[in-house]
Formats: sequence, C-alpha cells, structure tokens
Amino acid sequence: MKDKQSMKVVITGGAGFLGQQLVRALCARGKLTDADGKERTIGQIVAVDQSQSGKLFVDDRVGYVVGDIAAPGFVDHVMEADTESVFHLAAVVSGAAEADFDLGMRVNLDGTRAILNACRLQRRPKLVFASSVAVFGGDLPAVVTDDTQPTPQTSYGVQKLISELLIGDCTRKGFIDGRCVRLPTIVVRPGKPNAAASSFASGIVREPLAGEIAECPVDIDTGMWVLSPQSAVAAFIHAHELPSAAWGLRRAINLPGLTVTVAQMLEALRAVGGDAAVARVKMQPDERIRAIVRTWPARFVTPRAAAMGFTGDTDVESIVRAYAREYATALPASS
Repeated sequence: MKDKQSMKVVITGGAGFLGQQLVRALCARGKLTDADGKERTIGQIVAVDQSQSGKLFVDDRVGYVVGDIAAPGFVDHVMEADTESVFHLAAVVSGAAEADFDLGMRVNLDGTRAILNACRLQRRPKLVFASSVAVFGGDLPAVVTDDTQPTPQTSYGVQKLISELLIGDCTRKGFIDGRCVRLPTIVVRPGKPNAAASSFASGIVREPLAGEIAECPVDIDTGMWVLSPQSAVAAFIHAHELPSAAWGLRRAINLPGLTVTVAQMLEALRAVGGDAAVARVKMQPDERIRAIVRTWPARFVTPRAAAMGFTGDTDVESIVRAYAREYATALPASS
C-alpha cells in the first residue's frame, strides 16, 4: 500500500527515451515538491505509453501501463484520485502529425484534453507539459525572443500551442498548476529513427558513430535550435519544482538551447568519430522534411528562462561526446 505521505507521479510517454530518462532521474532524486510547496517522497511513478519495447528501467516505485491516452476513461483509470504530479510527454511527433492529421489531433490534442479532465478530479496537481519550438513558424524575426508571437506552420505546432493554451486556462481556473516547456530539437537520441521531421539531427550523429550510413535531408547550412536529452530532463524537473508564483500568468517558456547548423554538427561528429564517421553522412534532399524544418526558428534569446534558473548546454561537441560515451560503439581508437 502506498504511504499516504508519499507522492504519486504519472508520466505519459514514460516508456519512450525521454520518459525513461525522466523516470531514472526522478528515482535518483527521490523527492518532489507538491502543489503546496512541501517536499514529499516519491512513492509511486506510473509510466504510461502506447507500447513498451526494449529494456525498461526497473525500480520498486515504478509501474508501467500500456494504453491510449485518448481512449475514453483510460487516463481516469490510470490517475485515479491520488495523482499529485503529471509529466505529459506523450505525443505523435512532427512528421507523423503532419502526414496524418486525424492521428495528431487525437493523440496530441484529445489526449491532452483527457489528461486535463482527469486532473480536475485530483487536488490541483502540478502538470509539466513537453511543448515545442514548433509553436513558432512563418514570417519570424531573425531572433525569436520571449515576446515573439507563436505562429505555428505545422499541424504538430498548432496542436502543441492549443495544448499550451488549454493548460494555461485550466491553471487560471484552478484545476491544475500547469507549466509548459518548449523543447528545442533534442540531440542525440539513441535507438531507431522516428517519424519526427527533426529525426535526421540525431541520425547524422548516431548512425555514423555506429558504423552505419546516415542520410541528411536538409541543406548543410540549415540551422537548428538544439538541446541535449540530459538538459531536457533537467528542465522538466526544474519546471516542476519552481513555485507557481515564478510562472505568473505566462505558463509557457522557451528553453535555452544552442543554435547549430548541420555543418557544425558534422564538425562535432568529426571531432568525436573522425573523418570516417563524417564520410558516412550522405546528403539526400527531401523536400517534405525541408519544408517542415524551414518553418522552425533556429535562433532564440531566452532571458526569462535564465532568470527562472533554466540552463542549457555549452556546445554541440560536448553533446556529441556525452552521447558517444554512453551509446556509441564504433569510435576510432584515438577517441
């Protein structure tokens, strides 16, 4: 039986890469603050995902549930009446949401609504939402600031922005204590490529370091706003732990990141894996991917995030080296 003094945490997308990183980090941390600002022991983590594959993190506090967050009643059953914190990471990624409008709407929007409705049965839980810089697009300034108006140009970006607005409104109504963090492109993700338009950003590092060919669908001078998985997970937890007053009426924030081009990523790859790794990257233009990526901003200034204590990465080579230390298997002997 769960200790009444401990907390129950629900993580959607909990079997995915970032979800698993967050599960590990929360177990290592052991405590979170509740809606009243009181530090509590984490007694139970429920990791929810549409499927489970690969090796999952095992801990007595962690339980895994398979299901569709948009299915009627499913989220209510998972959360029951004792959930005090929710990390909402589950989503249909950008390329898939653009290719299948109905799927994106059902998971990214209807799923978020189901979670918000379930939260209304709780005691004003904290909710951290993984949003995206894809909420920006179109005719943007050269540098996106904290005051730049979101104008998404993809279905994924629209769905993320609508979810942000709903979370802000539910916070205003007192149903939840919501916090939305707009993620840059996350690099480097291990595992297989996914349907995200940004998947190539990890692939042009991951596959060459594993001795495999990678295709780059965008121009070599294409810029991206990026963040490491480690910094993303740290941001989720920091967003959760900030007092509600620190957020004020603005419940979404642009996270710090790095502006890097494909060329700069390849130079970081060269520094870690040598010329042979870079030679495995083949430029293979894909207009569908290029059209999506072109809508995303690549340069930000994030003073609000800095003032609230969020931190990013120092340089892209450090990100590539961190990935190589943990995952890569085909590095030259000199590395």
